[in-house]
Amino acid sequence: MLSIRSLAAFAAGLSVVAAAPKAKQSTSSATAPASTTTSSCQGYFEPLAPPYLNEIAQANGKMYFGTATDQPGTGEDTNILYQEILNDTRIFGQVTPANYMKFFATEPEQGVFNFTGGQVVVDIAQDHGKVLRCHNLIWNSQLSDWVTEGNWTRETLTAAMKVHIQSLITHWGGTCYAWDVINEAFASNGSFSQSIWYDVIGPDYFPLAFQFAQEAVEATGQDIKLYYNDYGIENPNNKSAAVINMVNSLKSQGIRIDGVGLEAHYVVGSGTPSLADQKAIMDAYVATGVEVALTELDIRFNPDIVNATAYALQAQNYYDSVQACMQVEKCVGITVWDFDDQYSWIPQTFPGQGSATLYNADFTRKPAYYAVADALANQPCSVCTA
Repeated sequence: MLSIRSLAAFAAGLSVVAAAPKAKQSTSSATAPASTTTSSCQGYFEPLAPPYLNEIAQANGKMYFGTATDQPGTGEDTNILYQEILNDTRIFGQVTPANYMKFFATEPEQGVFNFTGGQVVVDIAQDHGKVLRCHNLIWNSQLSDWVTEGNWTRETLTAAMKVHIQSLITHWGGTCYAWDVINEAFASNGSFSQSIWYDVIGPDYFPLAFQFAQEAVEATGQDIKLYYNDYGIENPNNKSAAVINMVNSLKSQGIRIDGVGLEAHYVVGSGTPSLADQKAIMDAYVATGVEVALTELDIRFNPDIVNATAYALQAQNYYDSVQACMQVEKCVGITVWDFDDQYSWIPQTFPGQGSATLYNADFTRKPAYYAVADALANQPCSVCTA
């Protein structure tokens, strides 16, 4: 009979690789057994076993604990074990399409829309009873060539932006709990980042985008939340201050904004804000009248060299980030930016860095998984020391 680890590798079509150090037993409401292997194919199977993160999150007042997924075409859609974990709503109660609702995928030619890729994740959410966060409408990256290479005036680009925003919101309607209307608009010093939108339309593109989104949402008759989403805004600094000022400005103009998404792409150790700083900035956003969420959480090693001590530090960083959300009533949920290292965006984007997610490439769980369970249960971290 196959061992459990061999079964995992067989189901996923993977070669077995060395696992992380075994996680200590969690003290969460649903805990892992002391042993992470068994000689019986009918016994404990760690990738799908308790503790169940979404169940714990919902039991403790959050709307969801979820994950991004990058389908189709990346291998995730054909990996059996990946699909089993993703579709288990006890583990992940929310999904975000990592790429296929972005501009390049949804409007490859002006006025010509392609909803096929985005619909894959919509179907996953609907088939398995998951919350769907829709991502994103306006960004300075992953744009179609006709946008970046067009000969625009302020008026013509504003019109194109309006059509894009309203077409996507109208098409998917109430299947989306929330839309990230604008993504990553500010530089670290709090000024607007350069983009085709800012360079041609000017700073008014920001309130215009939210105005167009508000009009579309009102036309659907659905309660679809409108978010601003960014990285580097997870602790008090110039960039987070700019976000707070913009939220207040929109509200003063009668333009709807419902939430701020904190991406939370961190580096293990000093690259992760403290629990206190993360809670403080969430409280500051909430004070403006919006909800907040952790929308793209991952915590990478730089360099990608790990041992038991390193895994324990990563677990502590995950614990602090999730616990900060748990301590803020209007932090509605947490999304990790995919959950398995073989599908993480980190190694390609940051060469030499990685191991950022909750699962190793062979689908064994890291100590960070159990740290998240402890944080969601509002219990002390059981795996944060080596």
